Amino acid sequence: IRHGQSFLSSRGGRLSLVAGIDVGSTYTKAVLLDEEDNIASRAMKSTGFKLGQAAQSTFEEALKEIGASKSDVDYVISTGYGRHQVEFRDVTVTALTSAVRGANWFFPETRTVLDIGGQTMKASKLDERIKVKSFRLNDKCAAGTGAFLEKTARYMNFSTEEIGPLAATSTVPVEISGVCAVFAESEVINQLSIGSAPSDIMNGAMHSLVGRSLQLMRRVKMEPDYTLIGGIMRFPTMVEALTEGLGDGVNVPEGDLVQYTGALGAATLARQRLVKRGG
Repeated sequence: IRHGQSFLSSRGGRLSLVAGIDVGSTYTKAVLLDEEDNIASRAMKSTGFKLGQAAQSTFEEALKEIGASKSDVDYVISTGYGRHQVEFRDVTVTALTSAVRGANWFFPETRTVLDIGGQTMKASKLDERIKVKSFRLNDKCAAGTGAFLEKTARYMNFSTEEIGPLAATSTVPVEISGVCAVFAESEVINQLSIGSAPSDIMNGAMHSLVGRSLQLMRRVKMEPDYTLIGGIMRFPTMVEALTEGLGDGVNVPEGDLVQYTGALGAATLARQRLVKRGG
């Protein structure tokens, strides 16, 4: 992973940075890139209901990490569902565009991207020019998003942070086949009533999400390499199940970088825009 701390610019000794701000439904992420497209800094905070403030504070935290100021940032692109609330942006791009750009930065051979966030699931197929050829969204039902796993955990009195470790202790995942969140929740309640282990229920919920993911990817006529991004990919059990279903050619950014892919993609586009205008 290309990541650094502070990178001096040739322009008068100051930093020359570009920024990508991804205002998601659950978290807001900021990425700063240096002149060589290395990650100089990144930050993430809960979005809450004041989207503009979340964007501003996350941006400022990323700057603070490397001792930079706003004047060191030459171009800002915002993305995500709250992208229009970022007052200090230069332009906006869609979450689909930024996601595929970020996936390409990590893995240049990427041809299909699966992005599972708190409120949406997106599958995109891209060409050799990093352009989206086709895409499908599942944003109408919580059973196809990260919110379903969070609700399942809450029913069993577990926190979001415990989802991954809980599923990892499962021995036999139970089947959660509900076609919508309401029916799936009923199945979870029923499994608890018959004594199923919470770990197996959590694992079953993940496998249900995997099934929906693969269906969405087939609809875009998926082909390798596959890049998996979004907060859900923090959970090894989820990645393992998807890898089993997809086979070879599966890539996942390291650690929490799976959550920064959209912001990173926006930042790479910011650098391109800046170069194009002669900045």
